[in-house]
Amino acid sequence: MDGEGGSSGLVKSAAVKLSEMGERTKQLGTAMKDPHQQRRIILVIVCVALLLDNMLYMVIVPIIPDYLAELESEQSEHVHVVMHPNSSANSTSQDKSIKDNLDVQIGVLFASKAILQLLVNPLSGTFIDRVGYDLPLLIGLTVMFVSTCIFAFGENYATLFAARSLQGLGSAFADTSGIAMIADKYTEESERSKALGIALAFISFGSLVAPPFGGILYEFAGKRVPFIVLACICLADGFLLLTVMKPFSNRTRENMPVGTPMYKLMIDPYIAVVAGALTVCNIPLAFLEPTIANWMETTMHSTQWEMGLTWLPAFFPHVLGVYITVKLAAKHPHLQWFYGALGMVIIGASSCTVPACKTFGQLIAPLCGICFGIALVDTALLPTLAFLVDVRHVSVYGSVYAIADISYSVAYAMGPIVAGQIVHNHGFVQLNLGMGLVNVLYAPALLLLRNVCQMKPSYSERDNLLEEAPQGLYDTIKMEERRAKKKGYSSAGNCLPVDENGFDPFRAQRSLSEESSGPEYT
Repeated sequence: MDGEGGSSGLVKSAAVKLSEMGERTKQLGTAMKDPHQQRRIILVIVCVALLLDNMLYMVIVPIIPDYLAELESEQSEHVHVVMHPNSSANSTSQDKSIKDNLDVQIGVLFASKAILQLLVNPLSGTFIDRVGYDLPLLIGLTVMFVSTCIFAFGENYATLFAARSLQGLGSAFADTSGIAMIADKYTEESERSKALGIALAFISFGSLVAPPFGGILYEFAGKRVPFIVLACICLADGFLLLTVMKPFSNRTRENMPVGTPMYKLMIDPYIAVVAGALTVCNIPLAFLEPTIANWMETTMHSTQWEMGLTWLPAFFPHVLGVYITVKLAAKHPHLQWFYGALGMVIIGASSCTVPACKTFGQLIAPLCGICFGIALVDTALLPTLAFLVDVRHVSVYGSVYAIADISYSVAYAMGPIVAGQIVHNHGFVQLNLGMGLVNVLYAPALLLLRNVCQMKPSYSERDNLLEEAPQGLYDTIKMEERRAKKKGYSSAGNCLPVDENGFDPFRAQRSLSEESSGPEYT
């Protein structure tokens, strides 16, 4: 009897748990029907994807140089023993050759992700515009999961290089589609700025917390553990995306508007100015990451933990910069260009003061200034890109955020390769002064955005600059048609209603054509 009672109790508890799971599934389904809840869940999915991508980008910083040095030393010792079993001559020159070769390998490995991302972004942006945002995000998460697993179990340079390049492919889809999805779901400028600010905070957190995260786990648990942890998070985020968005069942992409081709967006002068600012403001961060540890060791005799924690304090001013810019943009949205220009000046001044630092404590201040300035520029200009597309082009955001991703990739592709050469040929001081000067000189270019940021979508060039450049009533008809389409009505079903002012665009168009065919029309 006791056994039967125990088994029935287990059955009841299992039934209770199943009913609770059912209730939670129902609540999730109800939440997904509410647009506000749906947007929040989508924002969580995208933020986790961006966090993962940037953690994968930076987690290798403390791991790969040490791991590759061990592999290189083992191979060189084996070759030396085979070729010179009884000789220890020329060991110094051999060590120098090994170090130079290792520096080149590390630089190429670090840059390979950004280079492939730079090459794939034009294709991924067009693909996202055609199929929507959810399926490319799933593709990006899948590729990132595979590349992370390869990183965990790869044991030679070629395998690690393939994993790093594959990560660039995943990032080209995940980053672009994620940011574009946020811009698409949050249409109000203040909400869009806030949502993109949250995404930028996750990007910053992933970039800055990854080196100590990877270094600690690598030290105490080995190379595989940090990558396995990130792979599990990536897998969970992919399953959440499948559950919430259902990318394979949602086939309503035929009704999507056709986005503006990327080459047309690239030649838009306002978008070009924003893309240039995003590249220039990220150059100090991209160029300092591969060079500052060496400089700290040479000039400050810094310890390993100091070099590992170099960028971690900068996370807090970065988040503060995002918060301040979002608040200011909500009150004064027409000054977005000014926040970006101010951020570039702060980046320039901070970059110039880096070489003057003599201790680790002094170095924290300019690095915090650089990250604070980057937060101002990114938080102000990423929503501006979506606004420019809204008022000047078609409100499809895949290609324009692919251009933003290209801007970042240019800086981070050059960083590991170019920065080392500049330091070797001209010195660390000249590198920082050059980066600071470029940022300060570029800041006035954002003055070109001061009038664009005051435009309203209803008075945009998309409404006013018509293909045949007509005037008078025909202009009004076309504008009313476009506004009606924006409200979601379909002209294909002949169900376009009279607007709130009593104006029927089709009736007006018919009367205009009748007048034009009449004898009294001049």
